[in-house]
Amino acid sequence: MERLSEQIIQQAAALPEGTPLAAKGLLHLGSRAAVDQALSRLTERGQLIRAGRGVYLRPVQTRFGPRSPSIEQAVEALAQQRGEVIVPNGAAAANALGLTTQVPVRSVYLTSGRSRTLTMGKQSVELRHAPKWQLSLAGKTAGQAVRALAWLGPEQAESALQTLKAKLPNAVLMELVMAAPQFPTWLARTVGKVAHG
Repeated sequence: MERLSEQIIQQAAALPEGTPLAAKGLLHLGSRAAVDQALSRLTERGQLIRAGRGVYLRPVQTRFGPRSPSIEQAVEALAQQRGEVIVPNGAAAANALGLTTQVPVRSVYLTSGRSRTLTMGKQSVELRHAPKWQLSLAGKTAGQAVRALAWLGPEQAESALQTLKAKLPNAVLMELVMAAPQFPTWLARTVGKVAHG
């Protein structure tokens, strides 16, 4: 059993910082029961952090001792590992774009996968399943704008988009116009009105 634990730690150490380790990805080392037991032991010893069902992280070693990897790193790595689109939610996007001064208290991300909660040390991260249009243009400023406008809703979207039109490069507005057919009617109408108005 110790040999299995050592193999798991070696595999975790070979991964970039913050990359999740999935129990399913370790089945070449032993049976599911043996892998689960080894992961449980490594978690008890503090050598791994259990982030969610079947998902583990290696603590980052600093001169002040071990700490959890950053939420952004872990979420990005999880997205790559699982083949999901995971992006910050609308409140975070609105804050990043300067449309609100509210700072989200909880870490909430939108995902193309199932809704679930990950725990990273003392922090928890909520992954909420979102419709495809809210995940469009992931990793782009135009995508942030889509999520911010969705979060603000139909009543505030037009004035927010006017503010963004003055701040952002024209190319970002053009990306929104190109993606508008996949948006709900109220948002597509708002984008068209502001872009051509």
